[in-house]
Amino acid sequence: MRTAQGARARARIEVTAAIKDEARRQLAAEGAARLSLRAVARELGMVSSALYRYFPSRDDLLTALIIDAYDSLGEAAEKAHEAVCDAAHVARWTAVCEAARGWALAHPHEYALIYGSPVPGYSAPQTTVPAASRVGLLLIGIVRDAHQGPGLADLPLPAELRPEAERMVAEFAPDLPPEAATALVAAWAQLFGLIGFEVFGQFHRVVEERETFFRHAVTGLAHGVGLK
Repeated sequence: MRTAQGARARARIEVTAAIKDEARRQLAAEGAARLSLRAVARELGMVSSALYRYFPSRDDLLTALIIDAYDSLGEAAEKAHEAVCDAAHVARWTAVCEAARGWALAHPHEYALIYGSPVPGYSAPQTTVPAASRVGLLLIGIVRDAHQGPGLADLPLPAELRPEAERMVAEFAPDLPPEAATALVAAWAQLFGLIGFEVFGQFHRVVEERETFFRHAVTGLAHGVGLK
């Protein structure tokens, strides 16, 4: 009985992987908005009703692909950080940012799925949040280590923004000063803005030495969050 159950579990894992792989191929060819369970089933030689046992709807399949993409990005960033975890804080920050850029350039269609245009009719559920948070939590951790160690540079914070900054600290950046929380959110947005401009071609004929430019830019972001 256990052997049969194990074989069924392995078969399910294999079919699920095949469905995701075909869906990713369709994302690359057609874009997320045109992803179709029927088309995926047809390419795999499955009847639609069989595929629905794995993913009841297109949204369920999209959610699985989104979580996989965020986890893959997070793993790349975490691996890069582990390699320099004893380095200076700016070097750790830069390594995480460069790993995110490298992953995006190697996986442009998956990057577009998670940081590109919203898919019409789809709203990402809360189950995507842990995977989506991995890079951000790494960056917060680096800033927290600096704050608890050598300290952070003084950062400006307008009085009218302080309540919002204190809310940010309470929700996702405990143990950090409010000034650092707002700077982190701005840096996070700018990081993925830089990556997105490169992935989606907005730097064409504007920035040629892109790796050097990116390193310079994210070093600036590190200083902008108070790293010394």
